[in-house]
Amino acid sequence: MALMVVKFDLKKRVKLAQTVWFMYWFAVLAGILVLSLGLFFKIELRKRSELMDNNESHFLPNLLIIMGLIACCINAFGGKVCYDSLDPIKFAKWKSLLKTFLVFCMGFNVLLLVTSLLCFVMRIPLQFTLAEGLKNGMRFYKDTDTPGRCYMKRTLDLMQMEFRCCGNDNFRDWFEIQWVSNRYLDFSAKEVKDRIGSNVDGQYLMDGVPFSCCNPSSPRPCIQHQMTNNTAHYSYDHYTEELNVWRRGCRDALLSYYGGIMNTIGALVVLVAMLEVAVTIGLQYVDSSLSTLANPEDIESESEGFLLEKTVKETFTDVMAKMKAMGKGGKVEEGGEEGGVATVS
Repeated sequence: MALMVVKFDLKKRVKLAQTVWFMYWFAVLAGILVLSLGLFFKIELRKRSELMDNNESHFLPNLLIIMGLIACCINAFGGKVCYDSLDPIKFAKWKSLLKTFLVFCMGFNVLLLVTSLLCFVMRIPLQFTLAEGLKNGMRFYKDTDTPGRCYMKRTLDLMQMEFRCCGNDNFRDWFEIQWVSNRYLDFSAKEVKDRIGSNVDGQYLMDGVPFSCCNPSSPRPCIQHQMTNNTAHYSYDHYTEELNVWRRGCRDALLSYYGGIMNTIGALVVLVAMLEVAVTIGLQYVDSSLSTLANPEDIESESEGFLLEKTVKETFTDVMAKMKAMGKGGKVEEGGEEGGVATVS
């Protein structure tokens, strides 16, 4: 017994085909939207690719671009089929392909839902990628004369000003690395000698941060050096004083920014997947309503459209039986080949 049977006459079939045709071309625009979102996300990631530890972060935008291209192609094809369904002669050439096409559409819809799920869960690996990338970027901040790293200072400064953040987890991360190049240090000065000598790795560490960490909204001039030395500044206590540098870490700021983009894209892809499911169901009804004409030679005769030719349970049983048959067929072929080899030997 067929599932969700609907009776059609010629007028209803024409209206169905026109509605699904319109939905398919709307779905083409949805495919373009997915493609555009993938390109936008890829561009946003590339802007700060130096601050990411690997290229795996580009997997999601690349997947969105591919899914958008596929969506445009299959929806354009589906729209053409619905348009030709109004003419029995034109529709006949697509009849043999429709079953395969509908199965492909079902698989694509599943992949689209998986893609939307990835938009939400990829935030977790992105967090580790940003943490390691920012850590390495901060170590290279001082290397303004080193080929391949001379851009890192500018990248980090612009990022900290744009996202109003400082350091990886917080501003104290800058206390743990040497972020001033040796070319700007006076090694004859006692302070420099003492700081380098007191460090095991021979680095010039100080309780200061780059200028890009300063909060311009603070009424007090920015205190970015000797931040833990109360005597170095008038009326200042770094334990109680409201510091005039950004307190938020850049990893959290970037994760919030990219996470917001990914959540928005994920929600939109879910909507696109729902539209794709709707047009696939619509095409199934178009196909089944034309296949069950009471009089195939009379296009005005009544017919029945259905979602599945059998019940869900029967359909599932048939699919499992076909898969088992395919598996047994493969084993028989392997056994035949082994027998043939043994006979020859």
